[in-house]
Amino acid sequence: MNNTMNLLTMITPAMMIPIFPLLGFLILSLFGKKLGLMSGWIASMAILGSFLCSINLFIGLEGDQQLNFSIFNWINSGDLQIEFGFLIDQLSLIMLLVVTGIGFLIHLYSIGYMHHDEGFTRFFSYLNLFVFFMLLLVMGNNYAVMFIGWEGVGLCSYLLIGFWFKNPDYNNAAKKAFIMNRIGDLGFLIGIFALIFHFGTLDFIDVQNQLTGFESNAPILVFITLMLFIGATGKSAQLPLYTWLPDAMAGPTPVSALIHAATMVTAGIYMICRSNLLFALAPYTLHIILIVGVATSLFAAIIGIKQNDIKKVLAYSTVSQLGLMFAAIGLGAFESSLFHVMTHAFFKALLFLGAGSVIHAMGGEQDIRKMGGLSKSIKITFVTFLIATLAISGIFPFAGFFSKDEILAKAFEHNLLAWALLSISSMITAFYMFRLLFLVFYGQFRGTEQQAKHLHESPISMTFPLMVLAILSAFGGFFGLPAVFDSTHQLNVFLAPIFNASKLVTTEVHALSHSQEWMLMGIATFAALMSIFFAFSLYIKKQQLPENDADLTGFSKIVANKFYVDEFYHKVFVNPIMIISDLLLVLVDKLIIDMVVNLTAIIVDALGRLYRLIQTGSTGFYLIAMVLSMVIVMFIQIIL
Repeated sequence: MNNTMNLLTMITPAMMIPIFPLLGFLILSLFGKKLGLMSGWIASMAILGSFLCSINLFIGLEGDQQLNFSIFNWINSGDLQIEFGFLIDQLSLIMLLVVTGIGFLIHLYSIGYMHHDEGFTRFFSYLNLFVFFMLLLVMGNNYAVMFIGWEGVGLCSYLLIGFWFKNPDYNNAAKKAFIMNRIGDLGFLIGIFALIFHFGTLDFIDVQNQLTGFESNAPILVFITLMLFIGATGKSAQLPLYTWLPDAMAGPTPVSALIHAATMVTAGIYMICRSNLLFALAPYTLHIILIVGVATSLFAAIIGIKQNDIKKVLAYSTVSQLGLMFAAIGLGAFESSLFHVMTHAFFKALLFLGAGSVIHAMGGEQDIRKMGGLSKSIKITFVTFLIATLAISGIFPFAGFFSKDEILAKAFEHNLLAWALLSISSMITAFYMFRLLFLVFYGQFRGTEQQAKHLHESPISMTFPLMVLAILSAFGGFFGLPAVFDSTHQLNVFLAPIFNASKLVTTEVHALSHSQEWMLMGIATFAALMSIFFAFSLYIKKQQLPENDADLTGFSKIVANKFYVDEFYHKVFVNPIMIISDLLLVLVDKLIIDMVVNLTAIIVDALGRLYRLIQTGSTGFYLIAMVLSMVIVMFIQIIL
């Protein structure tokens, strides 16, 4: 009885989590012009309110307790009933804390970063709406509510990537993100309809309860999971639908941080983790996910080596890290994937916000070849960026070391080839991230004199979030210590009620011994240190600078041009569609529509000319016409 009463008291704070950012969006949309710079604080406080409510739920829910409630009956069609409801459990709580906690810091940072932008209020209204839809996605208790949030974050990404809409290139980047996501969303939608057809429900718990009667790799389960995975490849930027994410750097830097760390790209990972038993019963799909994840991680890491835009480097690192998370899912290690989602949110938000601080100091410059020596001018940004770089490179004891090492250990248990390729990907990550760090913060300043005079540390509204994220990036990994450090993996214990069912149906593999764990950690650390030393020798000792694009040849040119994937898509897909569109324009617009419009004009003109002969303006003519008309009418009446 007490447990029931306790859960009932939590419904109100649970409902307030998405309501706060929605209210923030409405207030800024309706009254933003009158509020001025207060808009930023109102938007930030809205997200802070959601974060505090999330903490309240985190503390209040005990053990394996779940809060599952309906707000209203949404769709009734025959036997199908879909409610608009929320599910708060251990999985959604982790995501809520990440989305609202990191989201609040990004909002706070944006107050200083966007201070002089003429679209200040509009920017914060979009940010609040973005977080609202992400919270719907995370909190929904069925796939239909999730899909609302899924499409909502797609809309908001379009609005924010193309925020500076006066620039045609930014508009093109926004459209590219929107269209690429629609391709994936079609797969997700097909998967949803298949769930309705075969299970008669979209409720997460109801679907899971019905899975007990299915055998492993049942064709319908493979089909559904493949469709859902296609949706995830779009949102979480996996091969072949990843190309939108690097171009999404067109938006303001805080948007990049929000998309890459706390919201959109984590949606695909969350959706699969929420459907973990469904995927665990489809090993064929998991094998495909493993292949795609490993390929994406390695492919994006290689591209990152030759990128010179500070935000593009970080963008490809996100694609690579997402590939690592999908590889973990493909190995059946759902909790390990979510662990890396969490730590990645810490250090990737810090990296993007740090990059924003660098860009702020450089007066908008993003080319790392025109930077250098900034550690002396922006010391807080440098130290925090260094911590994030160590974390993503997997250096002990920073957060990325523990989560990345856990995935590599799972790969070593299940698939040695996957372990080798992911290890190479991690080595490359350490190299290009320290390449970025050395070129930006060390050596001689390579910018203009005007930029040198402009160099200064960012305001406290920007540096405070950097410092908080630096602490999380340094110590966030201690939530999931490996067995050689602690027999209790705190995060896995917390998530056990979510993933225990899927563990019962996945292939059992003998756990690694402590000596094997030490060996793997030693190999990973040595490989990362070797990569860092190689970057140090090139860009600090030899003081090399990246070549100009025109001077590149061979494989270096191919990598710098991102393997010409965008060009390939343009020739194979975009150009034919444009040709077909032009043909349809000629056939439909020019021949059919124009013909109908022109024919209508000709008929109207002819009738007008005919009626003009009658409308002479002569009174005598009108009298004669009237008398003749009366005679004709009377004659007709007599005959009839």
